[in-house]
Amino acid sequence: MASSGDSWMKEFNEAAKLADDISGMISEKSSMSYSGPDTQRHFSAIRRKITILGTRLDSLESLFTKLPSKQPITEKEMNRRRDMLSNLRSKTNQMASTLSMSNFANRDSLLGPEIKPVDAVSRTSDLVNQGIVGLQRQVMREQDEGLEKLEETVISTKHIALAVNEELGLQTRLIDTLDYQVEATGSRLQVHFHYGIPQDAFPVAYVTLMFSILYFYHIYHMPTPCGWACVVDV
Repeated sequence: MASSGDSWMKEFNEAAKLADDISGMISEKSSMSYSGPDTQRHFSAIRRKITILGTRLDSLESLFTKLPSKQPITEKEMNRRRDMLSNLRSKTNQMASTLSMSNFANRDSLLGPEIKPVDAVSRTSDLVNQGIVGLQRQVMREQDEGLEKLEETVISTKHIALAVNEELGLQTRLIDTLDYQVEATGSRLQVHFHYGIPQDAFPVAYVTLMFSILYFYHIYHMPTPCGWACVVDV
């Protein structure tokens, strides 16, 4: 498994490769016309890659502060990587400035000068920052939606548990009633047996006892008016 330091270098190398690709794309624009859909698509692709590169550099800076705690690294190596990251950040800003000035130069050639180069650099930096903030807001919004769905699931589960508990309580009361009726019927039969009853009364007592048992057995197994759908709908 690669160490934290190796992972950081891998991320840095990918960011450096992306910076080289952007630099090559900026060089290619010199052979393109000043206007046209192909030129606009080319500039849009460069802007997207610069935004992605800025996000990766922010991530590298965040991971850089955690390197000493993840893997023993000498101070000399830390300084070297700090310089590498700073140089790549400067290169990114320079490419963003070059792209902005090229865009305004193309616009000036068609419509005349409108915005100063210094303002173009500032606007490019703001564009990169806005892209990062927009991504962070999207992640936070997705997390909020996930929490809301989790809350709905917990509430639904709570309602189902309460309904099941109420149903169990009802079944328990029916069982207790059945036990009481059986015991009462048995007691009455014992009293009759003690004092003596006609022989032809035994079938009647037996039928009464069985009818009571079957009646309460039927009540115990009788479903609720709306069935288990009541529990699910809650």
